[in-house]
Amino acid sequence: MDNLNYGVIGNCCTAALISEKGSIEWLCFPNFDSPSIFAALLDREKGGTFGFEVSEDYHTIQSYVPHTNILSTTFVSEQDEFAVVDFMPCYELYDNKEYYRPAEVYRYIHWIKGRPRIKVNYHPAPDYARGKAFFNVTSRYIETYSSSNNKDRQYLYSSLPLQGIVDHQEFILEQDEFFLLSYNEKVIPVDIEREKLEYCRTLVYWLNWTDRTRKFTIYNDIIERSLLTLKTVSYTHLRAHETDSYLVCRLLLEKKKEFCLKKNS
Repeated sequence: MDNLNYGVIGNCCTAALISEKGSIEWLCFPNFDSPSIFAALLDREKGGTFGFEVSEDYHTIQSYVPHTNILSTTFVSEQDEFAVVDFMPCYELYDNKEYYRPAEVYRYIHWIKGRPRIKVNYHPAPDYARGKAFFNVTSRYIETYSSSNNKDRQYLYSSLPLQGIVDHQEFILEQDEFFLLSYNEKVIPVDIEREKLEYCRTLVYWLNWTDRTRKFTIYNDIIERSLLTLKTVSYTHLRAHETDSYLVCRLLLEKKKEFCLKKNS
């Protein structure tokens, strides 16, 4: 844990920590108090991660979409460039009386220029990495679960060839692509247009939320970012008037202890 330079995305039910290289290195799924499926932050070898492998010619630039909890990591080389836009759906339904906060992580791959070559490092380690991770590749998704707990399952949808993801094949980006990591098997069709729709809804939610916050004459950007972070790592039930907040830093310390104890048991 020498480098703690992470971005955070969340939906007030869970949160993910994303490294400056665009790798998800911490995520409890589907809720804050659920077992981890990615925990490379605590154990590089066994913890699990979801990222991208590129050549050494690239450098990365990471920033939030202004006034939101949507994170963008841009990979730049002399000839090629693409961005990974990460978010969890979060918006209001039914006249602001309920929230839509599914256990989902969207990773939108925005092609910018050139012909970037990438490999996908999709290595989930469900249930605190206590058991062996099993992969079931279907025509629609990659299903994963742990031998120590086969009830909790994860489903990865993508516009890229699913078997190629598992086989760690190299892909050449020539257009926008997408990933959707879900705790539940999706009934509705999953495609890039659906991802764009969820992005727009989530973008509007965070823009409206920050617009209603108090503004300051100095340090407003820093204060606003702090407020957004505190908001996304506070637990909120589906109904807007039921809110029970706790900080993810405290939860992270508890999860670290639990992860280490279960890994060594």
